[in-house]
Amino acid sequence: MSDDPEQSREDRPSDALTHTDETGDVQMVDVGAKPDTERRAVAAGEIRLSESTVAAIRDDALSKGDVLATARIGAIQAVKHTWETVPMCHQIPITNVDTDFEVADDRVTLEVTVGTTGKTGCEMEALEGVTTGLNVVWDMVKAAEKDDDGQYPGTRIENVRVVSKEKHSL
Repeated sequence: MSDDPEQSREDRPSDALTHTDETGDVQMVDVGAKPDTERRAVAAGEIRLSESTVAAIRDDALSKGDVLATARIGAIQAVKHTWETVPMCHQIPITNVDTDFEVADDRVTLEVTVGTTGKTGCEMEALEGVTTGLNVVWDMVKAAEKDDDGQYPGTRIENVRVVSKEKHSL
């Protein structure tokens, strides 16, 4: 079975899973024989918030501090530690992490770009950066988002996805 991410789904057997052996036991994929390549992955997602909370983020008026600066640090930390939280991820050398926030009237969108040079991709790292960065935003604004019952009826993280991934020979 191919571990080539460029191979289309149609070319793979429908029951072919790269992280299980023929008996169904979980295993880490052996990438030792693969050549090093330059890789880049971009992931994005958003957190829906009340307009007053978004205004407070823009004005840096939340009691916990600078929401986006803290979320940026959380996203970068998550990228660097993905191999510790996603069981079958390889520890990879991260060569770059970029975070880009877009603040709209009712949401904050985060895009995380991760670069590496190695034998395996970095899309899981980009996804971890997005989800953790957005969780940090939620943590920083939760006092402003709670309703009278202490719930978060309009707050939600959504549309988390891999936007793109690239692989280039060295």
